[in-house]
Amino acid sequence: MRTTLRKIGNSRGVLIPAGFLAQCEITDEIELRLEGARIVIEPVTPSREGWFDGYRPEDDEDAWPETEVDSDNGEWQW
Repeated sequence: MRTTLRKIGNSRGVLIPAGFLAQCEITDEIELRLEGARIVIEPVTPSREGWFDGYRPEDDEDAWPETEVDSDNGEWQW
């Protein structure tokens, strides 16, 4: 898609079609950066968003199966 820059005060801007924004899941806040001669626009996502999507605790494996548990108080013995 080809478009033009528009004068907005002392700056320039571009209108981004709603369909583009929806497809990129951009709502209000964006991250803007330069990569060489390109301007990259990305949606801002909270830190660690989606880290536990699809997590199933029942699939966890015992990371230290050889570690004994003290039967008196439930504490680990190192």
